Amino acid sequence: MSDSFELIYHDLNIENNRELSEDQWLEIITDRVSWLLENDKDLLLSYLYRLDIEEQKIDKALTPFEEDPAHIGLAKLILDRQKQRIATKQKYKVDPIEGWEY
Repeated sequence: MSDSFELIYHDLNIENNRELSEDQWLEIITDRVSWLLENDKDLLLSYLYRLDIEEQKIDKALTPFEEDPAHIGLAKLILDRQKQRIATKQKYKVDPIEGWEY
């Protein structure tokens, strides 16, 4: 599973080359989301938009009535979305087109 999480490394600018459990991934993402909420909300929203996380889910995670604090709720949304992206990439795996390397 860790090979597939290369998307998370890239999307959230996380440097880590270890094999991680899902709980460890959630902790790393939560830390990054927490930092972004405090220091660069616009960048966080840009990441969420690029990840194609539904605005309704983001709004719900940010409400004070949710069970999880905002940074944890958003981290869970990111992790869930990345797992969806990975499953889709694996399901519809396409061989590279020869001559289209860049």
